[in-house]
Amino acid sequence: MHWTNAVAVLMMIASGWRIWNNDPIFPAIEFPVTWTLGGEPALTYRLHGDAGFGNALLWHFAFMWLLVLNGLAYLAYGVVTGRFRRMLWPIRPADLVATIKDALRFKLGHDDVTMYNAVQKVLYVGVMAALVVIVAAGLAIWKPVQLHWLTALFGGFQGARLVHFLAMSAIVAFLVVHVALALLVPRTLLAMVTGGPSVPARRLPASLHTVPGE
Repeated sequence: MHWTNAVAVLMMIASGWRIWNNDPIFPAIEFPVTWTLGGEPALTYRLHGDAGFGNALLWHFAFMWLLVLNGLAYLAYGVVTGRFRRMLWPIRPADLVATIKDALRFKLGHDDVTMYNAVQKVLYVGVMAALVVIVAAGLAIWKPVQLHWLTALFGGFQGARLVHFLAMSAIVAFLVVHVALALLVPRTLLAMVTGGPSVPARRLPASLHTVPGE
């Protein structure tokens, strides 16, 4: 689920940047075409009469469904199994400050890769909130008439676009910090690729233990 979400998010960011370039809210911000998804501008213009905007929309919508369906499955799994409660709670301010200090001194330790430190907890909760917001804002942009009440919650069509952009920026920032923290503790890179070791049985709630033969 983790890597499916990662691929979907990256593809939506790349296609979203091409969509942004077609009609930017802030003209000074334009993403390099090579960083975007939508095809080579000259070729797509010759074939379809636009510089890749239409292709970018198709990519964006395709991976939107993958992100939403897989994201819902991930949220359901996290809640039902208690994974979110075990891994993301509690978040203590003192632990957060201490972890940030360790990271700034490049002395970030991670003895147990099955447990998140305070910074990771804040980042994961934050990125999940950003994903919920970006999907809601995206729906408001996609169906501004049918979902007019949702569009109105964001202050109108342009407001929804702005929130969508800001949520995307937050997700990109998360990805940068996420990778940077992993590089500070290299052995976590393997856990990121393989999914990491399973949580030891002693840490699981009694209700999740099974006895052979029962």
